[in-house]
Amino acid sequence: MHILITGGTGLIGRTLISKLGDHEITVLTRSPQKAKSVLPSTVTTIADLDELTDFNNIDAVINLAGEPIVDKRWSDQQKGIICSSRWGITEKIVSRILTAENPPKTLISGSAVGYYSDQKDTVVDESLEVDATDFAHAVCANWEKIALRARPAKTRVCLLRTGIVLSKEGGALKKMLLPYQLGLGGAIGDGNQYFPWIHIEDMANAIVHLLEKSEHEGAFNLTAPNPVTNREFSQSLAASLGRPHILFTPAFAIKLMLGEAGQLLLEGQRAIPKALEEDGFEFTYKEIRPALDSLLRQ
Repeated sequence: MHILITGGTGLIGRTLISKLGDHEITVLTRSPQKAKSVLPSTVTTIADLDELTDFNNIDAVINLAGEPIVDKRWSDQQKGIICSSRWGITEKIVSRILTAENPPKTLISGSAVGYYSDQKDTVVDESLEVDATDFAHAVCANWEKIALRARPAKTRVCLLRTGIVLSKEGGALKKMLLPYQLGLGGAIGDGNQYFPWIHIEDMANAIVHLLEKSEHEGAFNLTAPNPVTNREFSQSLAASLGRPHILFTPAFAIKLMLGEAGQLLLEGQRAIPKALEEDGFEFTYKEIRPALDSLLRQ
């Protein structure tokens, strides 16, 4: 297949591309030269969708682009960047799909478990319909609505409601490693909020599954089958590193540092991948401790 990927130089994108060697890959990136230095030489890079004359020779689009949502405080300006980096590129992709005479067969588009808002300890699968007003839900809900507009083109649309992707190469785990290695790690707040995690290998393999082996569409929770609380995750991480687990970060400190964005750390979703497992995908890492051990003891 000829696959167009946005966000291809990110943590998930790089791992995914390493598993798509049999396909022709085009990556949309703001920095084509920089992208070439981190991607395989067989990958074509473009800086603008207009470099593609049409979408008639694109078989699938994997849309992973988006400004990191928890790296900075949510000022009005930052909220605008978070939204536009997701909605804008998705609108452009959908527009090109709808005007193609031979549109892509599949659009796999990003979202996140933030769609569900805070669900405490309620087990959440893709059937849950949420009507919430918090920013994370609003970002995801509109992102999904835009992607679903491609359906009239008879393009299969898969929505990736992604959890916290665990990898030593980037993301949340990489940021946490130093304090834990120094024995300063611990739970956040009361630690009872759920932590919907997924190993980077399962994340990439699940996308390949939806691309190559599935005919289904709609929302898919990209989370491991066994979500844990923040406290359980923190204890497992400390144990994997052989470090003590005696400290914690109080909720007020998170709110002082991150403001409204702190909700992403203090709230959670007990999300399970019902749709993905019913579709036949088999996880390699179902439990948090083996997943962490595989990453930290390589």
